[in-house]
Amino acid sequence: MTVKKYEPKIEVLPNSEILAQRCVEIFISDANKAIGTKQSFQAALSGGNSPKRFYELLGIQPQAKALKWSKIHLFWVDERYVPAVSPQSNYKLASDSFLKKVPIPQENIHRIATEYPDINTAARKYEVTLKTVFKLEKGQKPEFDLIILGMGTDGHTGSLFPNSTVSFDTDNLACVVYGIDDKLKRITLTAPVLRQAKHLLVLVQGTEKASILKKVITSEPDEIRYPIQVLWPVLNKVTWLVDKEAAGLL
Repeated sequence: MTVKKYEPKIEVLPNSEILAQRCVEIFISDANKAIGTKQSFQAALSGGNSPKRFYELLGIQPQAKALKWSKIHLFWVDERYVPAVSPQSNYKLASDSFLKKVPIPQENIHRIATEYPDINTAARKYEVTLKTVFKLEKGQKPEFDLIILGMGTDGHTGSLFPNSTVSFDTDNLACVVYGIDDKLKRITLTAPVLRQAKHLLVLVQGTEKASILKKVITSEPDEIRYPIQVLWPVLNKVTWLVDKEAAGLL
């Protein structure tokens, strides 16, 4: 993969609490900027442990609750194919953490529906939602104002896993990821959609992420081995929020 040479923009924060607070600041700033410019803010959320505290802060901080939530549309980067009430649901994490605590209209919450008997139908329905809300013409991709990502200890992001059967070069907006090593089936935004975003935040925290972060940041791009590196062509739009423990080997 030939990419432009951008230097990663890494902010090292003292601990995970300050990292979550910084994420809230960026979310508020990006939301106000987008709403001021085009009267709407579209963001895609992730699951996992990394954004959990950030979501909790969104639900309690006055500055976050004061946002113009009627103009904010929320989507998900990926979702496990489990019921929306399952503890493994990325939607449930956000719902329990902050969605019930802020005045966002229900119609502005665009979760990945997991009620269909066929997961491929669900992926197509999510694509239709994206095309409808973003008013896309044929061949266009949604331009999220902000996408929030994490990174696994194997270098995956969203549900783009190492050595996966998912194509990183696709016209699809969302695709199915079949279970690997007993993992649940999932639906994920595709790499081209991630790269189209105006701004991406990658949250990395904990000593267990130090080794993979060093490998990802210092190695030649290989998106099959380290899927997070699908972002390398657009590193100028990526902000890495890393706590001191995860940055320990940089």
